Amino acid sequence: MTTIRSLMTDDHRHCDDLFAVAEEAMADHKTSTAAAAFACFRQAMLAHFDAEEKTLFPTFEAKTGMSMGPTQVMRLEHAQMRTLLDEASAALAAGNADDYLGVAETLVIMMQQHNMKEENILYPMCDQHLPGELPAVLERLNSDLALA
Repeated sequence: MTTIRSLMTDDHRHCDDLFAVAEEAMADHKTSTAAAAFACFRQAMLAHFDAEEKTLFPTFEAKTGMSMGPTQVMRLEHAQMRTLLDEASAALAAGNADDYLGVAETLVIMMQQHNMKEENILYPMCDQHLPGELPAVLERLNSDLALA
């Protein structure tokens, strides 16, 4: 049975794989390939954030009444990562590999810490509190993630 945790964790891995393609291209000094790969990664990350912020978090908050807890922290971290995604894209567009690598290093650390919190705390809480809403939430999340 698909759970919120399994669906969203799988999407984290999908985003990680896209990021790895960009990193490999940068390591091979293929800047235009890296920029194209990073654009795909960025689009997938933004779709993931949007799916959580438009579907998962509001559903969880409505069910539990917790709007200032973990979902608020995740939204703040999404905002920080959106800024890093923009900075990395700008560095790639300017052909500045050093700036890109610096931002990418910060981004990967933030993503690892953020994903760990979601996968080990928030998604299990969602699965626990949303069993009745699960089919509809999974359908909407799948639809949101498909936009990437």
